[in-house]
Amino acid sequence: MANIKDIPEIERPYEKLLMYGEKFLTNSELLSIIIKTGTKDKSALEIAQNLINLNGNNQKNLRFLQIISINELKKIYGIGKVKAIELKAVGEIAKRMVIQPKNDKIKSKIDIVGLFMNELQNEKNEILKIVLLNNMNVIQKILTIAVGNENNIAINIKTILSEAVKMQIPKIILVHNHPSGNAMPSNIDLNFTNKLKSAAELLDIQLLDHIIIGDGEYKSII
Repeated sequence: MANIKDIPEIERPYEKLLMYGEKFLTNSELLSIIIKTGTKDKSALEIAQNLINLNGNNQKNLRFLQIISINELKKIYGIGKVKAIELKAVGEIAKRMVIQPKNDKIKSKIDIVGLFMNELQNEKNEILKIVLLNNMNVIQKILTIAVGNENNIAINIKTILSEAVKMQIPKIILVHNHPSGNAMPSNIDLNFTNKLKSAAELLDIQLLDHIIIGDGEYKSII
């Protein structure tokens, strides 16, 4: 199948979306709309399916588009630099659409998880963020404190608390990811959290939680 025109009109991705809505399209059909054109011997739909095949048995999950590199995309027959850039842009748009705006009120752990899960679960490096809140648990600021390698982050307690002290913030939440995908806290995580909690209390700052993000899962230390 080298041409979308060989497919019956009502089964073509563009026409199918117009007729039935985007929810009725498969992942490969949706991606084929972004890819737009095929090659002499591969349709856009076939190229899209080849792209999805990179994710192995987990073909229903398109999150890999957020971490795959442009060079990796260009290795797929039929995807050049422009199409690779467009696909990366789609992945980033999807990520940003689920990020809640600042000034939201945090009512539960799930609010924090929803704020960072999509952003951090696919990161190849460990990233530490601090959420600064007022007395009403409304977010005042979110800071990326450190970016480490795939195994750990080098960070000290003074760095974490300095912005909270400067802004006279009464409450903070710490969030970091485990690139391994396993959200279970390590002994280092537990010890560091206890030290941070004690140091924060000396400054009249409450550490509400320390959330660890894994691949589709999370753990709360506090």
